[in-house]
Amino acid sequence: MNRYYIEKDAEETTKLLASLHNTARNSRTHMARQLMSTGLYAGQESILELLAANDGQTLGQLATSLGVKPPTVTKSVTRLQEQEIVERRASKSDARQTHVWLTEKGRALLENMQRAIRDAEARALDGIKKKERKQLAKILARIDANLAAPAAEPKPKAKKKSGGKKKKKSAEGET
Repeated sequence: MNRYYIEKDAEETTKLLASLHNTARNSRTHMARQLMSTGLYAGQESILELLAANDGQTLGQLATSLGVKPPTVTKSVTRLQEQEIVERRASKSDARQTHVWLTEKGRALLENMQRAIRDAEARALDGIKKKERKQLAKILARIDANLAAPAAEPKPKAKKKSGGKKKKKSAEGET
């Protein structure tokens, strides 16, 4: 392989990853717009989904489930509480812990929120066939796994065999 092809491959990879980055950004922006129509900010929907599945979680449990630090969840929960979508209650068994619960307003908001999410997903995948979606899901999962794995040592480049000409095979064997 000559240098031109290596540079062309690197350029295509750069363009592909830039496209992936732009698509992710556009997806987040579109999702944020859809959620704002319900009165939510991006990221708050994840907290509501967790509480809808298991109401009364602690801030620490929410942070762990979301893979973020507790202050991030605390800030989002505070905003949701100010909007009367969730409420905090002291733990009955441990006074140091606070549990977060959906309010009636929060439960009523869930349906609109889920509709906004479905609308955003439908728009994103419009015109993409089921088979293509499955392929995309597999490819994205591999990219995600590659990026999530610890950085490995670069693989050494294969050395070309030096010297001689290729051997020809004859009916009796190699010559």
